[in-house]
Amino acid sequence: MDFDTPLRPKSTPFPFTEHQRPYARMDDSENDSGSQMDDASDSEITLFDSVYQAVPSIGLQDLPIEVLEAILDHIFGFRISPTSRSGMEVSSIRRSWGTAMRHARRRQLTELALVSQVWRILVQQRLYRHIKLQGTFDSLEGAMLHFAQNQHLQSYVMHMEIWFPVFQPSYGRLVMSPSLSLPTVTTDGLTNAAYVLPGNNCTLEGVFRFVAATLPNVQVLSLEGGERRKAPKVHHFHSRDNGSAGSRSLTPISSVSTLITKGQWNLMRDNEDFSTVLGALPNLTHWDGSYSRPKSKSYITLCEFLPQLPPNISNLKLCLETDYRREPVMPAFFSKAAVRSHFCSVMAANLSQLEHLSYTGRVCHMFLDTAMRSVDPRNTRLKSLDLTVKNCCRPLASFHESGSGIQDLGFIEAFEKLVVSAVRSLAVLNQVEYMRIRFVDLDSVLPALNPFFLLQNGVCSGVWSERIISEMNRARPQVTFVELSHSFGNIIYNKEGRMVVAPENPCQTKITSLKLENYRLLANRMTIH
Repeated sequence: MDFDTPLRPKSTPFPFTEHQRPYARMDDSENDSGSQMDDASDSEITLFDSVYQAVPSIGLQDLPIEVLEAILDHIFGFRISPTSRSGMEVSSIRRSWGTAMRHARRRQLTELALVSQVWRILVQQRLYRHIKLQGTFDSLEGAMLHFAQNQHLQSYVMHMEIWFPVFQPSYGRLVMSPSLSLPTVTTDGLTNAAYVLPGNNCTLEGVFRFVAATLPNVQVLSLEGGERRKAPKVHHFHSRDNGSAGSRSLTPISSVSTLITKGQWNLMRDNEDFSTVLGALPNLTHWDGSYSRPKSKSYITLCEFLPQLPPNISNLKLCLETDYRREPVMPAFFSKAAVRSHFCSVMAANLSQLEHLSYTGRVCHMFLDTAMRSVDPRNTRLKSLDLTVKNCCRPLASFHESGSGIQDLGFIEAFEKLVVSAVRSLAVLNQVEYMRIRFVDLDSVLPALNPFFLLQNGVCSGVWSERIISEMNRARPQVTFVELSHSFGNIIYNKEGRMVVAPENPCQTKITSLKLENYRLLANRMTIH
């Protein structure tokens, strides 16, 4: 019985070099015709093989450098360069360097440097772009030895972060005994170790000397003083050095343009400390300072130093209180600061040199009222203003009416005065393109009703009243409002039993209009628990 073998598609190459005859039959009666077909098929197959052999093999190393960087940016995440103009755009004013974090899986991603020589450079650039060290002598010595042995890595570091410990564990004899027993762990996860003041912390002088000598391309410097009750102050110089602190200076770092100081009270506590640190950064343009705990001394020390702010600083971000919750009355610590000086008036005097200002703390209408009198509209540089209001300053006599929240009518009236003053100041601050004033209450039952005012791209949203509209028509007649709604919408309970605000327009997902007159209903008629 004769049968034909199945034909293999010509587009599919054979897995072996010896080609089979496409029309092989079991009998040899047609050898001549079969041999002719073999020659023709062999020539065709050879032709297909030559086509496959002519196609060059492309590997990962042959891709353009832009494609490789895009792949790694997808893995490591995107990071705007500190020197990029896009990093200072108005749209990114809310970006905070103080909260910038390194990649969480950086240790696992180090193996990507073994893929190729090109990837080794690109991966190391991203791994060493932002490094964090403990502010101790051992940590700095280890880092200095590491960079001395790998000098090509020094130029990759762009963001240097130093954090100073505020305590260290001190174990007793039983815990330090050579026995194999583990220390006792309590229900809250703590051991029976006693925590004492750290004894191996380095000085700011050592940090600045290390950065200046080892990392030539650092553009962002972060200093974290730690958070603890009665935390120790970070020493600027060795106590054994001769001369007073005022006659000594830190090693200058000319490459740093951005300074982040977290836990600032433990780093700088008087004018001399501020001048010492900021004076060692001659090209500093961006200062991001925050305090861990609300203190009267925070307001007092800044009131004394802000008039001496270096003129090269054009971007200022200050966070004096990080507790985003309403308060029933003004705390006693702020009363002490208010007796000494009015922080709003002092801060307003610096608006003439700033391009971007972001502030979190207590502020009132006097801030922008004073700015209008002190700023020359022909020389103003301010482009963006971002205020996060903890509370509005009130006279000390009205102590029992000095709380904050959407149900506190006194606070709502003070917030309206602040917004009216801000809108009026737009006539003088004619370069401002972005303005945001907001009150944040994390404990609010109706977070959507937290008052805010936003001016962006010539459009306003948030709180409004007849006074605000009239002042806006006078200061910026070309500015429009997204919506002027006369009600908050429908306050209903969702499936989880929580009160939510449903906008009047079902197509909206976010409230863009809050009439200030409606807050009187919350204060007088509606009870929110």
